[in-house]
Amino acid sequence: MENISHKPKAVVLLSGGLDSTTVLAIANDAGYDCYCLSFQYGQRQSVELEKARSNAQSYGAQKHLVLNVDMDKIGGSALTSDIEVPKDRSPDEMESSIPVTYVPGRNTIFLSYAMAWAEVIGAENIFIGVNALDYSGYPDCRPEYLKAFEHMANLATKTGTEQNKTFTIHAPLLHLSKKEIIEKGVSLGVDYGSTHSCYDPDSKGVACGKCDACLLRLKGFSEAGLSDPITYQKKD
Repeated sequence: MENISHKPKAVVLLSGGLDSTTVLAIANDAGYDCYCLSFQYGQRQSVELEKARSNAQSYGAQKHLVLNVDMDKIGGSALTSDIEVPKDRSPDEMESSIPVTYVPGRNTIFLSYAMAWAEVIGAENIFIGVNALDYSGYPDCRPEYLKAFEHMANLATKTGTEQNKTFTIHAPLLHLSKKEIIEKGVSLGVDYGSTHSCYDPDSKGVACGKCDACLLRLKGFSEAGLSDPITYQKKD
């Protein structure tokens, strides 16, 4: 006899990074049946998807989809083209302008796929690991953006217009520092050794320790009084 779950369903955007893995742990702990969604979008490395697959399995996701979106054919980002990834930037430099690691339209595209899948499986909840404090200035990581997308989702779907249901975009890390995110994850038993944050790892997937993502990650662990469990490239 099939075991039918009565838990609410949630689509969780899962990159394999520190933030999205923490969000998966939060959604799982809150009692959702999690449907994880990841993307091969032409990023310059594949190690994060390996981590995403592993973490989705570890948390007992109901399903894990990996979709191909060829954003590298559009380019315009250091993550999807041959633009150099900035290294060793100060916090002031990170906050001064939107960096070249910004991928045009990425969160809007990802959330649109999440919205579509949520509608198909009957989920009213979408979780995303965006953060408006310790982040690199991305415009699609801001609360006003998420509010606008949520409003749009409820105007653009059968779920929102005919079924008397409402999509909710959950961003539980939005107003947390990287230190607070790590502390939250540790309290939920997240294995941060199984996550990947680096924008520019080497051919073996080892983090550079110098890009914005690595620096923010290391800062968070340091402020939390913890050691980052992943390996970094040896400094010159």
